[in-house]
Amino acid sequence: MPNVTPTSEAPAVHGGSPVRSTLLPYGRQTIEEDDIQAVVETLRSDWLTTGPKVAEFEEAFAAWVGARYAVSFSSGTAALHGAAYAAGILTGDEVITTPLTFAATANCILYQGGRPVFADVTADTLNIDPERVVPLLNSRTKALLPVDYAGHPADLDAVLEIAERDGLIVIEDACHALGAEYRGRRVGGISRMTVFSFHPVKHITTGEGGMVTTDNPKFADTLRTFRNHGIRSDARARQREGQWHYEMVLLGFNYRLTDIACALGIRQLAKLDGNLARRREIAARYNSALRDLPGIVIPSVRSDVLPAWHLYPIRVDSTHFTRDELFLALRAENIGVNVHYIPVHLHPYYRDRFGYRGGEFPVAENAYRSLITLPLFPGMNDNDVDDVIDAMQKLIEHLGDM
Repeated sequence: MPNVTPTSEAPAVHGGSPVRSTLLPYGRQTIEEDDIQAVVETLRSDWLTTGPKVAEFEEAFAAWVGARYAVSFSSGTAALHGAAYAAGILTGDEVITTPLTFAATANCILYQGGRPVFADVTADTLNIDPERVVPLLNSRTKALLPVDYAGHPADLDAVLEIAERDGLIVIEDACHALGAEYRGRRVGGISRMTVFSFHPVKHITTGEGGMVTTDNPKFADTLRTFRNHGIRSDARARQREGQWHYEMVLLGFNYRLTDIACALGIRQLAKLDGNLARRREIAARYNSALRDLPGIVIPSVRSDVLPAWHLYPIRVDSTHFTRDELFLALRAENIGVNVHYIPVHLHPYYRDRFGYRGGEFPVAENAYRSLITLPLFPGMNDNDVDDVIDAMQKLIEHLGDM
């Protein structure tokens, strides 16, 4: 077996000693003293929400990704909902997206009364397959919603070409892809609207939080109003102008991100380059150590992209062991693996509402049955990375012999 270090140690799942004494999670935030101090300073200020830190974070974020505007939200899900609203998705409209994603991607379409229409993914990157999008287009199609799975950008030029030809809006779900590049351009400045998440396992965190970037001033204005109950002015602007009057102009939500969160986001953004570099270092070590392990397929990277490596999803392709067997064995070694994702159409809600039975999207479904996400986050040290590699080599040897 190439690249497998022989060991007499039995797997922990069979009574041996685990490679680690404590659990290594698949993802984790990194919070340092300057992050804490920034939050404390905001807590001592006059503004805890709708204050100056919100605009400061948005302007810095827009500049970083190369967009004209960035509008913050209370979560990535709220940001997706805001983008769906700004795109004008209404009851009866259809939006084509991928089944291999977190449920929020499709749910935001339902929030607006639209219908998610799924297109299967490509076998290499597991991103939406543009060739499978085209047959699904009809007069009800309003938008395309690709996902940059695991931090690898979707085939954006092909998606944008379809959208331009048919007069559709592209909402790019880049919640995995902050810092990724597609053909030399940073994700966030390419699609009509791009959505990011600041959940603790993402590239930067605000606790919970999200952002929509766009070059369209009308979209930006609608997004700001939508997140603020449908009210155009905010409390800080009214105080600055010495007036009280406000008007609700659309049915919005309270999706505002606080100044406390934005203070943290500003400090986190300053560390993004270093975080991305560390993620790429870890991914490169995994690639080198795992690429020749029998029964394991490492993530595919196309030549025209620079992934952000939110996730490191391997696939199990073995006649000797299953994904579930390797998953349980890795957890027993205290390697906190995960699975991303159960395809959306296989969730009970979507099965019951839309009649899915399984088998509709074979590439996504086959990938799901084989996927395991290995730990990858900037706070991992070299010993942590070694533990993951050691556990993989140990288990592939033993499971392969069973």
